[in-house]
Amino acid sequence: MENIFENFTVTILKLNKLVHRIKTFEMREYGLKTIHVMCVYYLSCNSEGLTATELVKQTLEDKAAISRALKGLRNNGYVTYDEKGYNARILLTESGKKLADDINGKAERAVNAGSAEFSEEQRIFFYRSLSAIAANLEEYLKKLNGENIND
Repeated sequence: MENIFENFTVTILKLNKLVHRIKTFEMREYGLKTIHVMCVYYLSCNSEGLTATELVKQTLEDKAAISRALKGLRNNGYVTYDEKGYNARILLTESGKKLADDINGKAERAVNAGSAEFSEEQRIFFYRSLSAIAANLEEYLKKLNGENIND
């Protein structure tokens, strides 16, 4: 009999580790870390820029990690922002936009490789299912937290 809990948790952990290793490999040529991938990605999706707080929410990373990532991106000439300004907008530079294009191409190749045997319908169903699982588990956790607060 299949152990659903084990299959689910081990597979999700394995996917996370594989994605992390792919990001690490792909960012070596730029001298960047995995956290930079999602920062650049979200900045490329927002031409008006984002604040550090917005990046924290988008990337699900902690504030200190985003602060360090932004400093590294700025030092490498990929982003610009007023470091003294509260809630300063972070914008990609021209070289940051080129990096974003490279990252998007690499991400598309990785996603295509991961779902190479899926039809388009299967791919859509998979991502809908994965999003639904995440939303359901988020609601479950909220209920658990609510139960713990009232105990």
